[in-house]
Amino acid sequence: MSTLKERLQADVVAHMKSGNRTALTTVRNVLGEIETREKSGKAPVALDDAQLTSLLQKEASKRRETAEIYSQAGEAGRASAEIAEAEVIEAYLPKPLTRDEVEAIVDEVIADLKAGGTEPGMRQMGQVMKPVTAKVAGRFDGKAVSEIVRSRLA
Repeated sequence: MSTLKERLQADVVAHMKSGNRTALTTVRNVLGEIETREKSGKAPVALDDAQLTSLLQKEASKRRETAEIYSQAGEAGRASAEIAEAEVIEAYLPKPLTRDEVEAIVDEVIADLKAGGTEPGMRQMGQVMKPVTAKVAGRFDGKAVSEIVRSRLA
């Protein structure tokens, strides 16, 4: 499987051939943002898929917020254009997890800690959060994950 950046670059060509101008412009803008981030430090870096996923989530979120502002201002056309761009970006994001799936992951991590001889309590929240966050990364709200872990440890 290719990396997310390679997939985005390949899709530029696909969108050109299909004539999908919205998707083409959106993917080009996202690639431009990726290149800016990679070159912005003192030394150029290559973003990994986790960092790219985070960047894509922020870009989609920005567009949704902008669409909301346009809607409140009575600019329905511009709002729908922003939503269309957000949907193009969201197609590259991993499938979000349900609350039940996250709760199962939290329970699994707690069971693993208990099997290792540690009785997790609120003091061990970090020991639970670290593996859960790694498994959930970018597919569920971090604040909600924290609340689930707190409720399980209480």
